[in-house]
Amino acid sequence: MKTAQVNQDKIVIKEVEDIKLDGRKGAIVRVLGCGLCGSDIVKFREKIVHDGAVLGHEIVAVIDAIDSDTNFKKGDKIVTSHHIPCGKCTYCRHGNVSMCEHFKSTNIRPGGFSEKVFVSEEHLQNVAHLVPEDITDEEISFYEPLGCCVRAIKRCGLTEGDNVLVIGLGSIGLLMGEGIKALGYKVYGCDLIEDRIALGNKLGIESYSSRDLEEFDKVIQGKSSGIDAVFMTSGADKALDVALRVVRKGGKILVFSSTPKNSGYPNNEIYYKELTVLGSYSPSPKDLKDSFDLLTSHKVNVKGLTTIYPLEKVQQAFDDTVANKILKAYIKIS
Repeated sequence: MKTAQVNQDKIVIKEVEDIKLDGRKGAIVRVLGCGLCGSDIVKFREKIVHDGAVLGHEIVAVIDAIDSDTNFKKGDKIVTSHHIPCGKCTYCRHGNVSMCEHFKSTNIRPGGFSEKVFVSEEHLQNVAHLVPEDITDEEISFYEPLGCCVRAIKRCGLTEGDNVLVIGLGSIGLLMGEGIKALGYKVYGCDLIEDRIALGNKLGIESYSSRDLEEFDKVIQGKSSGIDAVFMTSGADKALDVALRVVRKGGKILVFSSTPKNSGYPNNEIYYKELTVLGSYSPSPKDLKDSFDLLTSHKVNVKGLTTIYPLEKVQQAFDDTVANKILKAYIKIS
């Protein structure tokens, strides 16, 4: 079978031996396609993964072989996430499931950019779902990234009538904005790229340029005392200045991205304005189920957000994403 492996600062296609169940509980699935996550790019660019690693986890697949106590069967089309929390440790009991050691140790093997992967029984029981016929593979591939957004929205603890700003309208920012809107809150967006601002408005996220926020300042005048919560989906250090400018006193900043300089929020700004700054990372099985429901009910619209690449052009998908030529890559595998 073919896999896309990290090899000396490149992603290369290699033939490896087909994987088999070999007595394991779970399933061997034929991967139809896999979304390219920003975390894949970070791992690749920052050399966090070793040569031979197969990245990718946002898979849509068909079951080829199965030994499971679930109701899944051979031929089923499924979507699954890659991590499962234990539900028992200190982190899980306090709602920090993505810090759970078991969560971090679980994965699909060898990785999503592969013609076949092994999906464990634990995955099948907790984070896998049958894909309905009325949704495309590209759309349902947003299952895990939207789950991440759902968890972030829950963690922020929004209240009825809140005004929310999403800074950064890449694929995750747009997903976040749609999720916030679908859950009943007024959402705004801002970005530097005009095409993304236009797309945000098309998706019902009232969006503005972050190059000049004077127009946005006029919009939020009279809406409470400003923005109640800011979601940081931009990886730019300067985005922190925008967040601090618009968030109201006593408001919240939800951090959902890393920044190149590992910048922080000024202590005195947090102290004197009584700001809450919190982070959110990966979803729980419940967050994923909520994501699945939002996508399959079409309350979150992801049509047209992806650019499709064959497995043989996965390196180009990485390069085009980094260069901001596309919003989101989907690697079509079979």
